[in-house]
Amino acid sequence: MVSAARGRTVLIANPSADLYGSDRMMLEGVRGLVELGWHVVVTSSDDGPLIPLLRAAGAEVVFLEAPVIRKSALRPGGLVRLVREIAVQTPRMRRLVADLEADVVMVNTVTIPFWLRAARRAGAASVVHVHEAESALSAPARVLLTRPLRWASGVIFNSQNSRRVSGSAWLDRRDRARVVLNGIAGPDRPSPARIRLDGPLRVVYVGRLSPRKGVDLAIDAIDRLRAAGIDAELDIVGDVFRGYEWYERQLREQIARLALEDRVRLVGFQRTVWDIVSAADVAVVPSRGDESFGNVLIEALMCARPVVAADHSGLREASGGLEAAILVPADSADALARGLEGVRRDWPAMRDRAWRDAETVRRRHAPDTYHRALSDALAERIGDPDALALDRVAPHAHAGKPLVLDGGGR
Repeated sequence: MVSAARGRTVLIANPSADLYGSDRMMLEGVRGLVELGWHVVVTSSDDGPLIPLLRAAGAEVVFLEAPVIRKSALRPGGLVRLVREIAVQTPRMRRLVADLEADVVMVNTVTIPFWLRAARRAGAASVVHVHEAESALSAPARVLLTRPLRWASGVIFNSQNSRRVSGSAWLDRRDRARVVLNGIAGPDRPSPARIRLDGPLRVVYVGRLSPRKGVDLAIDAIDRLRAAGIDAELDIVGDVFRGYEWYERQLREQIARLALEDRVRLVGFQRTVWDIVSAADVAVVPSRGDESFGNVLIEALMCARPVVAADHSGLREASGGLEAAILVPADSADALARGLEGVRRDWPAMRDRAWRDAETVRRRHAPDTYHRALSDALAERIGDPDALALDRVAPHAHAGKPLVLDGGGR
């Protein structure tokens, strides 16, 4: 199947130029597709840190505004703006697909589904790469995100959890759904964690700063440890979505209120995370909402560092068969603190388990395996006589649990 990629053109639609979970997975996919002979063009609505990395990987980049489904679209004014954007931008999107003579369009999130219509009208196959999974959306949000999936020739899920939450039975019946585990290129050589925990326990959080990611819970957990007589410090690596600046201010106020200025640091966005994770003893993934998979958990273990994570189904799937991933009840700073205390108490054993897990996750999430699986999933949609006919399914065949609205995360 991979040999069929030679000379094929794929247009990859990404909503932004950030460098978080789904963006990094797309970048890794671009590297592999180029190596396997694809002509790769990526379209983004704006410039950012992702763009030079895409070009270095061998992709062409085209800037084009595209309609994005946001929470504001659930309000009358927001819906009117979305309809206006669709009317203006969809013809331009279709022209881009046609001008490139793209064989297949890969849409890298469920929040920009209008690329699927543009692909269909230009005669190209289309595939959605689903990185999202959450079951707490309203019915209108569910309709906005799940119904457009029927326009796709096929769907790639990044986990069994995201496949389950999407309600993909209608795709399964037509053999259009594939699960491709994320491919992660870890550090060249993981360094063992320190033998003894002399000084404070070093904790790291990596990811978006948002309420659903539970960063405030990690800060509270450090305070709980301090109250219990356990010295600990926390590095928070990441920044906020536009419009969530208030949450960063809230975190800074929380740090000051708890007098943790010398123990909690807001490091900001970092292009690579391996050094800062390797400098820590343990990582935390305190998400309030479910994660489709949990790249940060895997990345920490690739650095041979234990992880304390919220017990959600996606993180449970990511941690399957791993010894140094500790799951605790979600939305609880006390539970997070107890998990960190347990890592500290059992440090020699946790250190050894994390070292073993590092090799397990490197094999399980090998980039080469991801590259081939992604290439095959795209190539099998090209030339399929039924590839453009998925939207003929019954209107309610896709009913099921919803997808998330925030475009994924780390």
